[in-house]
Amino acid sequence: MQIERNDEVSETSFVSPGAVITQNAGFIKGHGTYQIDDLLQATVTGYVERINKLVTVRPFKCSRYNGEVGDVVVGRISDVSQKRWKVDIYARQDASLQLSAVNLPGGELRRRSVEDELMMREYLSENDLISAEVQKVGAEDGLVHLHTRSLKYGKLGQGVLVTLKPSNIKRSKTHFHNLPCGVSCIMGNNGYIWVGATLPVEDESGGHVIDSEVIQRPEREAITRVVNVIKLLSEHEVMIYDTSVIVAYDISLNYEANQLLKKSVKDELIALLKMKLAMQT
Repeated sequence: MQIERNDEVSETSFVSPGAVITQNAGFIKGHGTYQIDDLLQATVTGYVERINKLVTVRPFKCSRYNGEVGDVVVGRISDVSQKRWKVDIYARQDASLQLSAVNLPGGELRRRSVEDELMMREYLSENDLISAEVQKVGAEDGLVHLHTRSLKYGKLGQGVLVTLKPSNIKRSKTHFHNLPCGVSCIMGNNGYIWVGATLPVEDESGGHVIDSEVIQRPEREAITRVVNVIKLLSEHEVMIYDTSVIVAYDISLNYEANQLLKKSVKDELIALLKMKLAMQT
């Protein structure tokens, strides 16, 4: 089969994994692409997008997450094995978090000992939720390797996990948000969003000390409203980022929380949201 090779990039091109986007060396590899020699190829099925020299492929309603170096992800520990944790990040296979790639309690950076390996379940155990960053992606097997060396990453406390399609999450400079309503969101590039009480200022706990105090009713109601708003945005294929969530939340205050489940209210809210977002662009 002959592969078409283009020197120019068409922003309307629909490509599948392995398709050659361009052989022009002047373009920069972005998300959803992979470079072999001078050939820029697609790694996902979707539409080609070009911003100046940066070329990316926007997935077409992808069902699973394809890891990219530098992505912020939210995941759930699925298994604890020798010197590493396996993490469910909604990818085709569980990601790997090495013991050497985490901050120990106290923020220590030192060589890991046998004692550290024996205490792995005290740091992170099965079903714990974590935030992490993609360190690398295996070239041959596609295995995603994570790290939590920054103190902003680590174990997540009380909150709600919302699972969406990764394509619904807008890529931003930051994926950690303290919303004006007193709720924190971590919008993982992998489609997992954690919604909970306001995140504490970074300390030296190494992401292992969790506040277990009871969340008061007003905060719980705000968290529930944010979760319902995020699900509504996803249902109507509206890109999810801090601004869209804040605007939708403000509009939702005109309704009681239980009214947000009614179709007529959902349609009215989405119409108002799209109009306000259009005015901001």
